Amino acid sequence: MTRVYRKNLIKLTALSVLTFALNGCSSDNNNSQVVQQKPQERPNILFIMSDDHAERAISAYGHQLIQTPNIDRIANEGMRFDNAFVSNSICGPSRAVLMTGKHSHINGFIDNGEDTIFDGSQMTFPKLLQRAGYETSVVGKWHLGSDPTGFDNWQVLVGQGEYYSPQFKSKTGIKQYDGAYVSNKITDIVLEQLAERDKSKPFAMLYHHKAPHRNWMADVELLAKDGFPKEYPLPATFNDTYHGRPAAKHQDMRIEDMYLGWDMKLWPNEYEKETSTGGYRHAENFDPRKANKRFEAHYNRMSVEQKAKWDAYYKNNAKDYQTVKDDPTALAKWMYNRYLHDYLATVRSVDDGIGRVLDYLDDNGLADNTIVVYTSDQGFYLGEHGWFDKRFMYEESMSTPLVIRYPNVIKAGQVNSRLVQNLDFAPTFVDLAGLSVPKEMQGLSLKPLLNGEISPLKAAGSQDWRTSLYYQYFEYPVPHSVMPHYGVRSETHKLIHFTAKGKDFWELYDLEADPSELKNQYHEAGFEQIKADLHQQLIALRKQYQVND
Repeated sequence: MTRVYRKNLIKLTALSVLTFALNGCSSDNNNSQVVQQKPQERPNILFIMSDDHAERAISAYGHQLIQTPNIDRIANEGMRFDNAFVSNSICGPSRAVLMTGKHSHINGFIDNGEDTIFDGSQMTFPKLLQRAGYETSVVGKWHLGSDPTGFDNWQVLVGQGEYYSPQFKSKTGIKQYDGAYVSNKITDIVLEQLAERDKSKPFAMLYHHKAPHRNWMADVELLAKDGFPKEYPLPATFNDTYHGRPAAKHQDMRIEDMYLGWDMKLWPNEYEKETSTGGYRHAENFDPRKANKRFEAHYNRMSVEQKAKWDAYYKNNAKDYQTVKDDPTALAKWMYNRYLHDYLATVRSVDDGIGRVLDYLDDNGLADNTIVVYTSDQGFYLGEHGWFDKRFMYEESMSTPLVIRYPNVIKAGQVNSRLVQNLDFAPTFVDLAGLSVPKEMQGLSLKPLLNGEISPLKAAGSQDWRTSLYYQYFEYPVPHSVMPHYGVRSETHKLIHFTAKGKDFWELYDLEADPSELKNQYHEAGFEQIKADLHQQLIALRKQYQVND
């Protein structure tokens, strides 16, 4: 519980003022301008998003892989969503969806292809807030190709961004911060912009982290904090055989096939050279610095002092590898633990930065009237099914963490089990700012879930909220050979249609009986009615969301 929140729990007058501000104002449907509200009465918005952060790497979700006390603060002082999902589990497209409130096939940004550029001329929620008098800004990862529009201030990473000595692009050009670590620098800029903001206006700030995106280069100051080697429990599905699931078998996402240099940090020592078939062979006098130019380029962004700490930490990595390289089972387990430690170390920097920003809100009297959202652009596999990465409509990838704190409206400590989607962010922010939600936004405002108008828990037979979600993934075959697919997720079941290279097949899962989605029930007896119902829901959703292919 924040300091400001503790002091103001009994200030019921603040809630009354906010209720009037959110529900009593009028707006112009043509330009979405607030007519009767004063700027200072409208809530600030701090939208924090990381990249590839799995629920299982957040302690607020009941997991013990890592402690994330600052993300937990948001959850404990607000609402945790246990059924939050994305509509297309991949970085750029997910960001385009949250900006527009429209599915990928409508906003035009369907994949991360080199030719895919976000159309910045289309309507986005920052533009609507900016027109309504908000000071808008975005700091950190952007990854949409075109320059940001609708923002008074923006400093975004070039491309995917670098973990060390990152480059930021702004209206004035590109600036490199030599020796800086990306998560810390993003937070520094956020705090600077908050301090220098126009205090006569409410603010809407997008605070977007690069971490924990691949290749998981942690802050050297934190690398050894928890010690390594360390063994993490293998997920129950780690040795999945993918029986009855052709798409799951076809992918190229297995941890055992990760790059030993790029992902496992096995250099500058000799290691196994990757073969064209995805396996590894021993190579005498093999110099990974020459073979892995990409990683060398990232490594060389460090300062001399940072390199010394990095080398000291990873110096035994090659020796450890030599002890397991001839045992496939031991090697896969070693790679899993190596991957998980580096991934979680980057998460720690994200959480630390969030703590600094939450403290700023507390210390400057901004906490009560600021909507703080933490989420990820999608979920991520932490060894489930033997995988890393995302993309699939399966639960670990389609789901995303979501916690929201808004002391003036949200009662602390709530858990919400309704189906929500990243499609909902744009209409939610517009609605909470007192504006009319444009009809072209395809998501739902979460406002009635936040203020208690709709219960966070569904009553039997209740139809007061959506009961199914639409998903569609496009990018194929590179980089991970995940087949294009679309489908529907209901509250209890999932239907997926995969199509690629002449292959066309369906999968159906009973999420209550089979939460790990190991058994495809599409052709099983006893599922005829469920299958028919899901097909009808899918047809209806594709019509609702104007899917023409």
